[in-house]
Amino acid sequence: MQSLHHFLIRLSSVLIFSSMVLASNDSSIYDVLKQHGLPMGLLPKGISNFSLDSSGNFEVNLDRACNAKFENELHYDRNVSGTLRFGQIDGLTGVTAQDLFLWFPVIEIRVDIPSSGLIYFDVGVVSKQFSLSSFETPRDCLAGPGPDLRDGRHVVETVSKIMSGKLRFEFDQNNVARTTSL
Repeated sequence: MQSLHHFLIRLSSVLIFSSMVLASNDSSIYDVLKQHGLPMGLLPKGISNFSLDSSGNFEVNLDRACNAKFENELHYDRNVSGTLRFGQIDGLTGVTAQDLFLWFPVIEIRVDIPSSGLIYFDVGVVSKQFSLSSFETPRDCLAGPGPDLRDGRHVVETVSKIMSGKLRFEFDQNNVARTTSL
């Protein structure tokens, strides 16, 4: 009896998820974003096609690489991909954000609590919060020069090294304290 119950639960899960994937074939990527609790404006206008598999992996193809202006400027490569989950996109590639004249690759976007009105862009070492309302509608995406990521990546690597060094220092200090107390 319990195995039948588990089978029915799995079957209903597969059917629900399959209907979401099939619905995505008939709908736009903007509809798919809304269905996953994300604002439509995360992706710009000019998407020629997209794919979404049953694991939530997606790929979006733009007519050209371009830049869109929000509170900060975002650059979109011709191909943007990631894993879509409710309220977040993980493993994001093809999107970079400019902050303080530096470009940083965005690796995750998430909405923790929709009622907070905030959305977070994770660039590896830090997350930057933006107003969710800034991303309500897709923006025009204008051709522009691609970002120079060397400086942004250098900053991320340096901060990562500093943080790992700080953690290592704290760990070493804790070990010294334990050793001397024995």
